[in-house]
Amino acid sequence: MVLYLGLLIFSFIITSVLIIPFINLLYRLKFLRRKQKTRDFLGQRTRIFDHFHSKKAGTPVGGGLLIIIVVSLLYAILFPTISYLGVYISASHPLGDELNVIFFTFLFFGLLGLYDDFKKFFGFEKKGFFGLRLREKFLIQWILALVIAFLLRFNLGIDFVHIPFLGQVQLGFWYIPFSAFIIVAFANAYNITDGLDGLSTGLLMICLFAFWLLSSAVLDTALSAFIALWLGGIIAFLYFNVYPARIWLGDVGALSFGATLAVVGLLIGKIAALGVIGGFYLLEGMTSLLQILAKKIFKKRIFTVAPFHLWLQNRGWEESKIVARAWLAGLMLAIFGLWLAMI
Repeated sequence: MVLYLGLLIFSFIITSVLIIPFINLLYRLKFLRRKQKTRDFLGQRTRIFDHFHSKKAGTPVGGGLLIIIVVSLLYAILFPTISYLGVYISASHPLGDELNVIFFTFLFFGLLGLYDDFKKFFGFEKKGFFGLRLREKFLIQWILALVIAFLLRFNLGIDFVHIPFLGQVQLGFWYIPFSAFIIVAFANAYNITDGLDGLSTGLLMICLFAFWLLSSAVLDTALSAFIALWLGGIIAFLYFNVYPARIWLGDVGALSFGATLAVVGLLIGKIAALGVIGGFYLLEGMTSLLQILAKKIFKKRIFTVAPFHLWLQNRGWEESKIVARAWLAGLMLAIFGLWLAMI
């Protein structure tokens, strides 16, 4: 644990030193949130969203890229070093294959988000909903998720999930579509949640602390070290992301972090814990999905507006109150999820 705490602190310091120059770089590159008339997944105007979020125009977007770069480079430098210092390296799965899965998810979902951000903020969104068309983005997500699912199933040999009170449930071949679905669901749910200052990153900090405890409990040094470095970067970023935010993650961070959080849960095998610990993300994603399906199929709305945090804003809740109470809910969900994982 001393090692992991040291990695967290080091990642926090490095990210803290780099983030202000990085924010200044984003300003120079004009990688900024623009004030414009937004549309939902069905191409319809989102006036309520514009009403609450137009004031955020001009805020730099792309903080997720800094965290991805810092965490990846620090891991590549520090993880081989600690083995030479006499630290015993253990992993729940073949070490090389486990690291391939983690960083394939972390980097490639980030690249997908970065491409979408690039098109969005540099004016190349003439076709479709901001940047990539929804169907194109969704298809690429599924391709990446299926690749990851195959790696989990055949390279790491994972074909089970842990269900509380039942133990390990073998899924066999069905593990592939199941795990791919979980990855895509969390990537999009996280992206949807990343709508208020500090909301998604604060919840992620809580989720990662919970999974840090679980990975340490199964003596997975490789995964625990990755989570420690990731946590350090997230905490440093969160300082500048709380209300009023000086920087946003962007799709580069949201897609990467959501998908990687899902993979962390799949590597540990605690799928029920993942669903509970990341429950607020799922709530945000489900409210948006139900709203889309209702509008598409029945031509009616279930909610005045979705996702859940925007509905609360429309009900008169202040942004800071929504975020603080979401963190509290996330904390209790994490505690409950840890309890379920230990049954």
